[in-house]
Amino acid sequence: MRKIFILVLIFISYFSYGQKEPNLSKFKTQKEKLQVWVKYCDELFENGNTELLKKNAKKGFVLIKKDDFEHLSLFNFYLGSTFDYLIEVDSAVYYLEKSEKFLNKAKNKQNTARLYKELLFVYKNVGLVNKRERIILDYKKIIDSTKQENQKYLLQENLADYYISVGQYEKSLKYYLNGIQTRKKALNGKSLKKDSIAIGVKLVNITDIYLNLEKTNEGLESIKESEIYIKDYKTGMAFVYKYLIAIYVNKDDINEIEKQYLKLSKLVNSGAENKAWDAYLASDLTIADYLITKKKQFHSALNYINHARSLAPKYASKYMLGSIDYMSGEAYLALKQYDKALFYLKKAEPIVKEDDPGAYSWLKNALSKTYAAKGLWELAYKNQSEYSKIKDTILNEVSKKNIAEMEAKYQNHLKKQEIANKNLQIDTAKKQKYYFIGGIFLLAIIGSLLFYQSRNRKKTNEKLQVLNTELDEANKAKTRFFSILNHDLRGPVANLVFFLQLQKESPEMLDEESTKRMQDKTMAGAENLLNSMEDILQWSKSQMENFKPQPKNIAVNSIFDDTAKHFSSVEHVKITFENTENLQLITDENYLKTIIRNLTANSIKALEKKPTAIIVWKAWQENGQNYLSITDNGSGGTQEQFKALYDEKEVVGIKTGLGLHLIRDLAKAIDCEITVETNQDTGTKFTLTL
Repeated sequence: MRKIFILVLIFISYFSYGQKEPNLSKFKTQKEKLQVWVKYCDELFENGNTELLKKNAKKGFVLIKKDDFEHLSLFNFYLGSTFDYLIEVDSAVYYLEKSEKFLNKAKNKQNTARLYKELLFVYKNVGLVNKRERIILDYKKIIDSTKQENQKYLLQENLADYYISVGQYEKSLKYYLNGIQTRKKALNGKSLKKDSIAIGVKLVNITDIYLNLEKTNEGLESIKESEIYIKDYKTGMAFVYKYLIAIYVNKDDINEIEKQYLKLSKLVNSGAENKAWDAYLASDLTIADYLITKKKQFHSALNYINHARSLAPKYASKYMLGSIDYMSGEAYLALKQYDKALFYLKKAEPIVKEDDPGAYSWLKNALSKTYAAKGLWELAYKNQSEYSKIKDTILNEVSKKNIAEMEAKYQNHLKKQEIANKNLQIDTAKKQKYYFIGGIFLLAIIGSLLFYQSRNRKKTNEKLQVLNTELDEANKAKTRFFSILNHDLRGPVANLVFFLQLQKESPEMLDEESTKRMQDKTMAGAENLLNSMEDILQWSKSQMENFKPQPKNIAVNSIFDDTAKHFSSVEHVKITFENTENLQLITDENYLKTIIRNLTANSIKALEKKPTAIIVWKAWQENGQNYLSITDNGSGGTQEQFKALYDEKEVVGIKTGLGLHLIRDLAKAIDCEITVETNQDTGTKFTLTL
C-alpha cells in the first residue's frame, strides 16, 4: 500500500514558554542579566523562532566575559542553529564549530547534546562525511562514558533522529529504545509529567520506524505503550490514534480502523489544538487511500477525502491541501471521472512538486494514466517520462549517498590500517609474552583435566561395582522366586488332577451329592488357579521395562461387582461392599482389580476357621483424598507378617506372601499407598489411599 507523504512532527506545546523579550534594566548584576537572556534565547530556540534568535543571540555576546567559555559556546550555538535552519550552511558550520571549540574549554558541558545534533545535521547537509563520522564517534564515546542520565538519553535520541534522517531505520530504532530506557531510569517526581510525555512522544516516533520497517505487530506494541505516558496530552493522543489507524490499515481490520477513527474524532472535537487536527486530516487520507487501493470502495473513499476538505480551510497546511487534492485526483481516476481527476491532480501538482519528490513522482504517474484514459497520448507520454526521470533521480541520490558512505568507510579503513601497522611490532612482542603465559596456562589445564578424568574414572568404577552387586542380588531373588513358583503352583494343580482322577477312576466312591460338591469345588479351584496365574503374569509384566498403567475414569461399583463375582463360590464368608458416595476414580482398572482380589483372597484365607466370617469393603472420599478399605474379623496377626508389603527385598512363597508382593508392586505403579492395621483376635484392616 502507498504511504501518504504527510510527515507530522509532534511538538510538545504543553511546555512552551512565552517569548516576550525581557527588560534587562530590572536586574542589577551582569550574572542575573546573562541568566535571563540565556533563558529567553532558549525559549526562542525551543520554539523555532530563528529570526528573533539570530538577532538576540548577537546581543548576548555583550553580556559575556572573554574567559566565559560556557556562554561563548552557547551563543555561538544559537547563531549556528539559525543559519542551519535558514539553509546558510557555510555560516552554520562556522559558528557551530566555533561553539564546539569553546565547549571543549568549558567546565560545564550541558549543551553538548544540542550542539552535536546541530553539527551532525549540518555536516550531513554539506556532505562533510569525515567530520560527520567524527561526531558520531564522539556521540558514542560520550554515551558509553557519561554518568549524567539526562545528557545520555538526549544524545541517544539525537543520534536516533540522525539515523532516521539518512534512512538507517534499524540503527535509529536501537538508539531510540536505549534512550527511552535511560529516560525511564532518570524519571523523578519533579519532572515526571514532562519526561513521561517525552517518553510517549519517542514511542510514537518508534512506531513510525516500525511501520517503515514493515513491522506492524511491533508498531502496535509500541503505540499502545505510548498511550500510557501520553494519555493526558491531547495532541499526543491524536497521533496515537492516527498511528493505530495506520497499523490497522496494514492489518486490514476495518472494525478497528473505524473504532480508532471514532476515538480520534471525539478527541479533536473536544477542544484539541491545531496539531491534533493535522492528525485527524491525515487519518482521513490514510483511510481513503486504504479504501481505494485495497477495498476498491471509491465512493466511501471520497467521503473521507471530502471530510478532510471541509476542515481544510481552518486546519490544513499548504502541503495538506496539496495532499487532499492529490487523493481526490486518485479517487476520481479510480471512478473513471477523468475530468475531475485531472482538475485535482493539476491543482495539487505545484504544491507536491515543491515539497516531496516521491509524492510528485506518483502524481506524475497518475497524470499519465489520466491523460491516457482521455486519449491525450502526447501528454500521457510526457508525464510518464517525467515520472521515470524523477524516479531515476531519487534512485541516483540514494546511490550517491551510499557511495559517499562507502568512501568514508574506506578512508576510515585506511587510517585504521596505518595505525595497525605502526602497532604491529608492539603487538608481536606482546603476543610472544602472551604465548608463553598461555603455554604455562595450557599445561596447567591439561594437568587439571588428567586429574579430573582420573577422579571421574574412580567414581564410575565405584558406581559400576554397586550396580553389579545390586544385579547379583536381583538375580538371586529371581532364582528364589521361580523356585517358589515351581513349588507352590504344583500343589493346586496336583489337587485339581487328583479330583479329576477320582471322578474318572473311582466314581463309585462318590454319591450324587458328593459328586456335585466335588465338581463345584473343582470348578472353583480351576477358576482360582487361573486367576492366580493371571495375577502372577500381571506382576511379571509389571517388572518389565516400559510396562506402564493405563489410567482412565472408572466407577468403584464396577470394581466391587467384579470382586463379588470372582468370589461367588466362597460360602463360609459374608462379603459386603459399601460405596454410599458412588465414588469415581482415575486409575488403571486392571491393577486395582488385581490388588482388591489379592487382598480379598488373603482375608478369606485368614477366615477359614472363623464360624461367623465377615469381610467389609468400603469406599469414601475425605479432604480431597479417595480411600478404599477391606476389614475382616479374622484372627489378625503382626506387622512382620505383612513385611512383604513394604520391603522389596522380602521374597516368600505364594501362600505366605506372593500376594503381598503383587499388591506392593501394583500399588506403587498406580501411586496407591497401603496401610495395615492388625491385632491378635480382632482382625485386620487394609486401607488404600489413591
